[in-house]
Amino acid sequence: TLAGSLLMLIAMLYLYNKAGASFEILDWHKLPLSLNVQIALFFGFLFAFAVKVPMWPVHTWLPDAHTEAPTGGSVVLAAILLKLGAYGFVRFSLPILPDASRHLAWMMVALSLIAIVYIGLVTLVQTDMKRLIAYSSISHMGFVTLGFFVFNAYGVEGGLVQMISHGFVSAAMFLCVGVMYDRMHSRAISDYGGVVNTMPRFASFMMLFAMANAGLPATSGFVGEFMVIIAAMKTSFWLAFAAATTLVLGAAYTLWMYKRVIFGGVANDHVAKLKDLNPREFIVLGLLAAAVLWMGVYPLPFTEVMHSSVNELLRHIAVAKL
Repeated sequence: TLAGSLLMLIAMLYLYNKAGASFEILDWHKLPLSLNVQIALFFGFLFAFAVKVPMWPVHTWLPDAHTEAPTGGSVVLAAILLKLGAYGFVRFSLPILPDASRHLAWMMVALSLIAIVYIGLVTLVQTDMKRLIAYSSISHMGFVTLGFFVFNAYGVEGGLVQMISHGFVSAAMFLCVGVMYDRMHSRAISDYGGVVNTMPRFASFMMLFAMANAGLPATSGFVGEFMVIIAAMKTSFWLAFAAATTLVLGAAYTLWMYKRVIFGGVANDHVAKLKDLNPREFIVLGLLAAAVLWMGVYPLPFTEVMHSSVNELLRHIAVAKL
């Protein structure tokens, strides 16, 4: 984080000097920068933003951070902090450095696909619930960067929708783990089983969030990923095919965790003594469930406010060809 932020600071100071001592982003949009300068600045921003997304191969801090953080810390980290890197790409890299963004799009697409597919495979072997959700976050955020760098409206809007959806779903999943951890003081999947017998309301909420994490239609997790896959299809069938594999992987690791934790016979005496959701937990999870269903069933209010901004961004990139 420190190294990436330092490189971003250097890039910003260069733009500040080039714009006549101005930190106005609109002034930076108008700078006549050569391709080589844009590429150098792009990498300066990339190192900072990639750590925050996080992108492969600078993702290794995230599972450890989630494991050590309390439930509230994990919720804020997943719902807000990870979005800062993706926001940086769409706010700085794409509009200020359009030629470098297009010139290096192949690299960004490749890194995104590695995050989607490879990290999805890594997620399959996790035995700690928090680590599993953390790795799945990396895979899902790969859709965001993929959507941004296929350069069509469906892709950029899909990436933005995926950011919002991931904020709801990942926060809800970490809250579900926190609910169980408060009662059992364990995150190991093997310590659970048959939770539905003692916590039926909790099991219902977790089922919805697990389905959203797997990208089930009518949940928010489906909308952004589907839009990005359609956008990738316009570029290459095989690109879309590779991205779509995460739908299978996501279902595999999410449903495996849900089945082991929620279904089956009561695993032990600790599970048998679990108490269902209290009113505070029910309200918090209920609000997130409403957001996940609203965005999945009727995403138009989220997408229609993006149209003009996304089209202007893509127009700016298209006319900036050197």
